[in-house]
Amino acid sequence: MELNVYNTPFKKKKPLVPLSGNKIGMYVCGVTVYDMCHIGHARSLMVFDIISRFLRRKGYDLTYVRNFTDIDDKIIARANALRSSYRDIADRYIDEFKTDMEILKVLPADIEPKATDHIGDIIEMVRILEDKGLAYKADDGSVYFSVAKFRTYGSLSGRRIEDMIAGARVDIEEMKHDPLDFAVWKRSKEGEPSWDSPWSKGRPGWHIECSAMSMAILGPTFDIHAGGQDLIFPHHENEIAQSEAATGKPFAHYWMHNGYINVDNQKMSKSAGNFFTVRDISKEFDLEAVRMFMLSVQYRNPVNFSRELIQQAESGLERLRTARERIDEAPVAGNGSDGDEEFLASLEGYRKRFCDAMDDDLNTADALGVLFELARASNTFVSEPRGQAAIDATRALFDELTGVLGLLCHKEEEAFPTEALDMLEERQQARKTKDFKRADELRDALKDMGYAVEDTANGPKLKKI
Repeated sequence: MELNVYNTPFKKKKPLVPLSGNKIGMYVCGVTVYDMCHIGHARSLMVFDIISRFLRRKGYDLTYVRNFTDIDDKIIARANALRSSYRDIADRYIDEFKTDMEILKVLPADIEPKATDHIGDIIEMVRILEDKGLAYKADDGSVYFSVAKFRTYGSLSGRRIEDMIAGARVDIEEMKHDPLDFAVWKRSKEGEPSWDSPWSKGRPGWHIECSAMSMAILGPTFDIHAGGQDLIFPHHENEIAQSEAATGKPFAHYWMHNGYINVDNQKMSKSAGNFFTVRDISKEFDLEAVRMFMLSVQYRNPVNFSRELIQQAESGLERLRTARERIDEAPVAGNGSDGDEEFLASLEGYRKRFCDAMDDDLNTADALGVLFELARASNTFVSEPRGQAAIDATRALFDELTGVLGLLCHKEEEAFPTEALDMLEERQQARKTKDFKRADELRDALKDMGYAVEDTANGPKLKKI
């Protein structure tokens, strides 16, 4: 089955056909680094992490680009408030972002450009737009894109220029020719960060940085441009206008957008008191359960964040963890067992149904359903001694499918301190010599350290409490 994705400007699913062989270039709008990541960011980052994992699982040669906006009004305001430099603020929150991605199990993008590393590309793009008469210099040295001169403006969002002008509630600034025009170069105020340009000492407009970065890395036309639904207008609409105006070529062939996130059925906002950062929720929940929760809803649909739903996701995640552990602990029948071949034959059916769900516009909700079916079947299968080949094949499929979804990744990374492992070994020896008092003492000591001891058919194991 071919992969079909919902392409925003067409408002329907379309088969994903790469521009060049099996190579795919994907650009996802990243974060503005002036504060900590919140759960809205977390959803978008997890969505496109899973999409990138699945594209690679299907054999595509993916180049995944996700940027950092490291110069912006908000960054400057935060730097002024803290009496710091914009660079210190940006670098600090880039580091914090990377920490959040580690705890969310979101893989790094292949390329993570910063806007300030592409000032030359941005200036060149503004120059081309001005030379074509599609951008103009204002009296203060800023440069604006002329929306009225780009005839297909609104094709992504489905808005008409006439309606937008009629409904505009913004004041027409004297330096703008039209209320819809937007800055591609902004003159910096006294004391603000600035770069030399033909127009003024200034800095990029927000929209143009993504156009310049994506095209510098992926070329004037690439496969997928993506981000949150809130970016459709005006950010992505403006990107299309300035990019296609500059190059005369189509910008991105597919536009993918994840849905909004609400908190307890209300829009998330600081004023409503329902605003949570990734670090906030990490203090209360297993962040892998948060990923499970996000996966339970197809990425384009809105998702409602609530403690009750996260707790349900935690229960579901524990079922998967337990199923995976039971595979590791499965008793082995040296010469195989009746039923091995039949179960092995059934595994391909689970893989196919999982991939069919993901091929249908990345339907992670249905894919999770297949994974839970596999967990139930494997629990029954490994409850009796089985051949090693059948156990290994079950484990491999389980890891393959959970890996696509970014679940249970911690299993490979989990490590215990040497002291705890030595105590576990001593406890095992005490049990062998029937020194049960000492064995119980060691079990209690491990519990005090935060570890439970599980006695399995393959020996004792530690588990974090």
